[in-house]
Amino acid sequence: MNAVLWLSLTFTAAGLNADPSRVEKFLHTGDFQGGEKALLKELKTQPKDSQLRFELGALQFIHAVEGLGQGLYRHGLRPNGGFGNEIPFMRLPVPENPDPQEISYEQFRALFSSFSKRISEAEKNLSLVMDESVRLPLRMGLIKLDMTGNGNPETNFKAIVNRYIGGNQGLPGALGDMPVTFDRGDALWLQGYCNLLQALTSFILAHDFQESFEVGATLVFPKVKTPHGFLNAIPRRRTNWFPDDIVDVIAFVHSWRFPLKHPDKMKESLAHLEKVIALSRETWKSILAETDDDNEWLPNPKQKGVLGIPVGNAMIIGWIGFLDDAEKILQGKLLLPYWREGETRGVNLNKVFTEPRNFDVIYWIQGTAATPYLEKGPTTSAPRWQMLQRLFRGEFIGFAFWFN
Repeated sequence: MNAVLWLSLTFTAAGLNADPSRVEKFLHTGDFQGGEKALLKELKTQPKDSQLRFELGALQFIHAVEGLGQGLYRHGLRPNGGFGNEIPFMRLPVPENPDPQEISYEQFRALFSSFSKRISEAEKNLSLVMDESVRLPLRMGLIKLDMTGNGNPETNFKAIVNRYIGGNQGLPGALGDMPVTFDRGDALWLQGYCNLLQALTSFILAHDFQESFEVGATLVFPKVKTPHGFLNAIPRRRTNWFPDDIVDVIAFVHSWRFPLKHPDKMKESLAHLEKVIALSRETWKSILAETDDDNEWLPNPKQKGVLGIPVGNAMIIGWIGFLDDAEKILQGKLLLPYWREGETRGVNLNKVFTEPRNFDVIYWIQGTAATPYLEKGPTTSAPRWQMLQRLFRGEFIGFAFWFN
């Protein structure tokens, strides 16, 4: 289960009995700009109001998702097929555009840049939520998003959840309109995910992927500005890859050699990942201090979460231990095991970010791209990961995206 799935699932739970929040009327009508304007006006007189910051940050986050969807629709993202369904950022339920605009490499980069900027605004407001008593009730299933940009919000938030689940079964029926009551721990959690998304976009924008775009973007968009214009004429379908598709996918993968363009963005990516770890610690510190049991999204061992998944002390202790190891890995104090026989050194992940080079996916899979980062030193151990798998009932990766 990927990060974006858990990001969507977050808004399904906690707080079934809470009163509607003031921001809901803007979310239910899709009036994100109106909501942001109203909340910013209130903040001018109450700049330290954690509740206002919480509501504004949540609204800005959802608005950022809508903005990305509108950009993808404008350029005709293939809604029911093509390679885009395999890319997390491209899996939004965007309707088919009967008259899409051509997309260039520069415009595609701009989509990520704009999304990152909006997420940054949400993260800034969430970082100012200091009051442990804040509560933000939201019925997320009633939120409407305007994915086409035509002024008619028609996409229900449930459609986003269902798309990332990977099927049509959606959420359990008992969750109904997806009522949520966020608390301070959840605000920290969402702030952490803002940083995770910024880490991913910074990593992408650090590199020049123009060659890959010009070779493979027609797998995702119908009108691409590329010197290989004939690729635009090839029909694309979701099922039963045709020979042209197979050749194009192979060529696309073959082009995954990304020259380094903005080294500073790699350092930004690292800083965001380190912030994710710090915020996860704060999240669980806040959750463990809770004494209520209000249909929690992230429950402590004394609470019952809405998703019905029990969280025990051993799991939390194991998670904190994982955060400690992850922090050491990002700092270069703990190395990643090298996967090729005959080599006893480990990979210094810190230097991948602080001393970046051109990023070649195939060479990383083969192992030669790791050579400049190989060092002698302590490495993570297989028993440690096996222990985490046991604690999390063989689903550590899924729990990791939930726990953040």
